[in-house]
Amino acid sequence: MAVYTDVSDEALRAFLAEYEIGDLLSCKGIAEGVENSNFFLHTEAGNFILTLYEKRVNEAELPFFINLMGHLARAGLACPQPVRNRAGTALGRLCGRPAAIVTFLEGVSLSRPNAGHCRALGAALAGLHAAGRDFRMRRENNLSVGAWRPLFEQAEGQADTVAPGLAARTRADLDVLEASWPKGLPSGVIHADLFTDNVFFIGDDVSGLIDFYFACTDAFAYDLAISLNAWCFDADGTFHRDKAGAMIAGYDAVRRLEPAEIAALPILARGAAMRFMLTRLVDWLNVPPGALVQPKNPLEYDRRLAFHRGAKDARDYGWTPTP
Repeated sequence: MAVYTDVSDEALRAFLAEYEIGDLLSCKGIAEGVENSNFFLHTEAGNFILTLYEKRVNEAELPFFINLMGHLARAGLACPQPVRNRAGTALGRLCGRPAAIVTFLEGVSLSRPNAGHCRALGAALAGLHAAGRDFRMRRENNLSVGAWRPLFEQAEGQADTVAPGLAARTRADLDVLEASWPKGLPSGVIHADLFTDNVFFIGDDVSGLIDFYFACTDAFAYDLAISLNAWCFDADGTFHRDKAGAMIAGYDAVRRLEPAEIAALPILARGAAMRFMLTRLVDWLNVPPGALVQPKNPLEYDRRLAFHRGAKDARDYGWTPTP
């Protein structure tokens, strides 16, 4: 279970007394997630999610995430809305950790999305980008191309113990990415972590987007590339062109992609795969004793990188120009 901080009944009830959400009826730890401790709360006022932000989260950046969720919710995006306490603040402290309560969203995440789900996700992602256009706070992407080589240097000496040749492949990819990473693309608030478990569906419709704790200011098309990697590949590296084409079409129907974004899609997708391969690789090689969460396999993204190396243009990702 991904709950790193135990919360006593007494501490929880004292914390909740600061909010106007009624008496606590039940509380249950949530197994999903790898960064923070999350709890499902059922109170007299309804259902909520309580998050305790653990040590890997920079506390100084929490106002960005909290304010962003509030802004997006007010703009009509289906995402968690922070609940403010009686003092009017959305951030408190519980068991020595920064903590927040957000509204609960109905729906289920999908382990095997189809092309229709991918189209709906593309449209929802474009809606997120549109809703965040006038959000005034900024947060630089500290896991963009400039961070990848320092990340790799943490793991370079052991990379070949994970897979033969991984170190050489990664060095070569980094050389290409650093030399050709696009600049000047349309940018704004991006989610930067929109995996299938961060999207809820009711039937075939997106009912909510969650987990904004990697959100930052970066290129919109890079966010789309992250989702293409997360939604359109199997674990063995098989790429589903129909899903990717549907996702791009769904996005483009809401926010028209510019020619420069379309041209940059292969390098952006390659970079997105590198970002997640590297963070997974570092975690894989540094599992602490007694870890509560099994790190994710970096080789899933190594296999995706193999596909991206052979991609020539956006048509390899299912892009079909529309008149």
